[in-house]
Amino acid sequence: MVSGASVTGNTIWDVIVVGAGPAGASAARAVAEAGRRVLLLERAELPRYKTCGGGIIGPSRDALPPGFELPLRDRVHAVTFSLDGRLNRTRRSRRMLFGLVDRPEFDRRLVDSAVRAGARLRTGATVQRVEQHGPEVPDRRTVAVRLAGSGTLLARVVVGADGSAGRTGAHVGVRTDRVDLGLEAEIPIPPGVAADWRGRALIDWGPLPGSYGWVFPKGDRLTVGVISARGEGAATRRYLEKLTARCGLAGFEPEISSGHLTRCRTDDSPLSRGRVLVCGDAAGLLEPWTREGISFALRSGRLAGEAAVRMAVAGDAVETRRRAMEYADAIARGPGAEMGVGRRLYAAFTHRPALLHTALLGFPPAWSVFAGIVRGSTNLADLTRDHASVRRLVTALDRLDARRAGDPAGTAAPTDEGTGGATAGDGDEVGEGRGLPRR
Repeated sequence: MVSGASVTGNTIWDVIVVGAGPAGASAARAVAEAGRRVLLLERAELPRYKTCGGGIIGPSRDALPPGFELPLRDRVHAVTFSLDGRLNRTRRSRRMLFGLVDRPEFDRRLVDSAVRAGARLRTGATVQRVEQHGPEVPDRRTVAVRLAGSGTLLARVVVGADGSAGRTGAHVGVRTDRVDLGLEAEIPIPPGVAADWRGRALIDWGPLPGSYGWVFPKGDRLTVGVISARGEGAATRRYLEKLTARCGLAGFEPEISSGHLTRCRTDDSPLSRGRVLVCGDAAGLLEPWTREGISFALRSGRLAGEAAVRMAVAGDAVETRRRAMEYADAIARGPGAEMGVGRRLYAAFTHRPALLHTALLGFPPAWSVFAGIVRGSTNLADLTRDHASVRRLVTALDRLDARRAGDPAGTAAPTDEGTGGATAGDGDEVGEGRGLPRR
C-alpha cells in the first residue's frame, strides 16, 4: 500500500486501474509485467467481503497468473440438482469439477500478485469522477481521476474495474439489458453437517423466472445464495429462506447476510471512451445464464491491461482508437461470444427450467457438457461453433422459446428421484440418488 502523498502531485502514471477485484488486479498485473508504471486504486480496505458464491471454474483457473496458489476451501466432485426443491438427484465425478474460495482471501492474493509484479496499491481511494477534458487535464494524452477529498491523479490510460455501479462504467456509457438481484448467507456449521456437504454442491432451479439457488461447501461453513431478476426482492428473499430451510440450515445463524446487483451488458455496449477502458463487472461482462463473473473478470482484466499498455504510448487519437478497438475485438471473440450463447440459454431456461433439469439428469451428453464447461475443457461458444448437434439443440431451444406462450411451464420433468443414472459421455460421470442432507 502507498500513502496519498506519494501518488498525487505532478506524477503522470502510465495506467491507473480503478477497483482491486479480480478484474482490476489482473489488469494491474498485466501492466506491471509490461514494465509500465501502474497505480491500483481501491475504495475499501483489503481484504473486503464480496457477495459471491466463490466458485472457481476452469476458465478462471486458466486465467490466473503463473504459479498462483488457489486458496481452495473445498473441491467439488458432485453436484445435487433440484427443481425448486423437488426431484433432487446427484451427479458425481471422479475428477474435480470446480473449486471454492473465500472471496476476501482470493481477491487479496490477486492484489498481492499484482503488487509483487510492480503495481502500486492505494486503498481508501474513492473515485468521484473521471475526466478527459477540462482544466485538470493537461493534454489530450492524459486522463484525470478525481478522488474524494484527496486531489486528482493523472494517467495516460485509465482501466475501470470498479463494479457494475462504478464511476468508470458511467463515464464510458456502458449499457445493460438485464439487472439481477443476488442474495447470499455465509452460515457457520458444525463438523457433522460439514461432513454431509464436503465435496458436493447443490444447484436448485428456482421458482421465479430465470432464478436459481446454490449451496457451496467451504469447510466449516456453507455459502447459501439465490439470484433472480431485480424487482422481485421480496420473492427472492422468500426463495432464499425456503432453500435454507429445505437444506436443514434454518436453525443456524448466518455470519454474513448480503446482497448484490449484477448487470449484464447489451451486445453493442461500449467498452471504451477515449483513453478509458472498462472490464469485468464495470463493463457488464458476465455469463448471462449462470451470472458467473470471476472468469470474465480475470480474462477481461488481463486483456484490458494489455490494451492499456499499448494505449499508453499511443501518440494520437487515431492510434488510441485503434488500440481500443483491438480490445473490443478480443472481448467479442472470447467472452462476448460466450455471452451470446448464454443469452439464448438463459431465455430458454427462464421459461423451461424443467427441460434443463430433465436433460442434466437423464441425458448423459448434457452432463458431460456441464462437466466440460465447469472444468474448462470447452465453453458454450466453442461447442456451438464446432458441433452441429449442439447448434441444432440451441436453435431448437430458440424455437421453443419463441413458442413459450403456449407452454409456459416447459416440458415435463422427471417424475421420480431415482437412484440410477447412465455413465456420461466422458466415461467418469456417475449418477447417484443422494438427496439433501438432514440435520
